[in-house]
Formats: sequence, structure tokens, C-alpha cells
Amino acid sequence: MRIPTRQALQPSGGRIEFLKGFLRNPKEVGSVVPSSRFLTRRVLECGAVDKARMIVELGPGTGVFTGEILKRMRPNAKLVAVEINPRFVRMLRSNYPDPRLSVYEGSASDLEQALIEVGTSQADLVVSGIPFSTLAHATRRATLEAARRVLGPGGYFVAYQVRSHVRRFAEPVFGPGETHREFLNLPPMRIYVWQRPLGDA
Repeated sequence: MRIPTRQALQPSGGRIEFLKGFLRNPKEVGSVVPSSRFLTRRVLECGAVDKARMIVELGPGTGVFTGEILKRMRPNAKLVAVEINPRFVRMLRSNYPDPRLSVYEGSASDLEQALIEVGTSQADLVVSGIPFSTLAHATRRATLEAARRVLGPGGYFVAYQVRSHVRRFAEPVFGPGETHREFLNLPPMRIYVWQRPLGDA
């Protein structure tokens, strides 16, 4: 009889913790189940993760996107994951002992401080799965404005959401963006992409 390894058990355990997190605080966790591999691949392609040197992930949860980002990003790139849930923070630090990853415990609106702690103030890609429609207005606005400030010229802000509200919230900050749909996910997701112009200093 084959005994499952720790690696084999992690996906199921991650799903259970994700569900627990959703039940404890659905306003902080955007979905009842983690993202599919189809969604993760599509989102990371939209944000050109393979070209980014500094990446910020807002609301990584149990780390479905975190693991894929680490697989796809450059060997010399860095990833800062900003997570408010202490249980998820512990899981991320335990499951991904990659020296390129820094896990910051705090609100997504603190992303500038999270970058300062790793010695920088600028990112090439900000990926967000947090449910913007459930955030308080002040937190939502502060998070979007902070994401705009940290993006370098040509940098991407990519948000994957069930609802379309984020476009209305983000367009006053980023301007018009692109919209994509990924139906091979439960639930189907909208992917919103904004790129800071290359000449925008």
C-alpha cells in the first residue's frame, strides 16, 4: 500500500484550510474553492510573470497562485505575498520555503511597506485575488492607489474576480484596462489587466 507523501497531501489540506478561511471570513477570502490551474496560467500570462523581476501577490490564501508564480518566474526574481489571515501566512511560510519568497502578514493596502521590507519600492507585476467588492471603501481605494504607485513603467496590475465591480473601482486609478474571462474555473472568473505606460515616470 502506498503511503501519501507530504507533498501529495498538501493540495487537499490546502483546500480544507481555504474552505475554513472562507467560512470564518468570506469578506477576506474571495471564493469558496481555490483557483484552477487554467485560471492561474491565464492570469500569469496576462501579467507577463516570466519577465518580471519583482512581483507582489495580494491575498495569496493557501498559495495556489504562489506556487505557480514561483515555478514560472525568473530564477533571480522576487515574490512578496501579502496576506492578512495568520493561518494562511503560516501555511505559505511552511509550504514554500523558497528564498525568493517573502510573506508579509498584513492588509493589502500595506503593500508599499511589504516592499520596503525587502529593500525596494517598485514592482513589475501586482496580482490580486482579493474580493474588492467586499472591502471597505477606504481600504479598497488605498490598496488600488498603492498598487498604482509601486508599479514601474510597463508594469502590470492583474485582478481576477467573480464580479465586475473592480473595473469600476480601478479605472479612476489606472484608467481603461483589458477584460478576459476564464470559464474553466469554479466559479468562472473575470480577469482585469492594467498596464502602466512605458513613458509614465
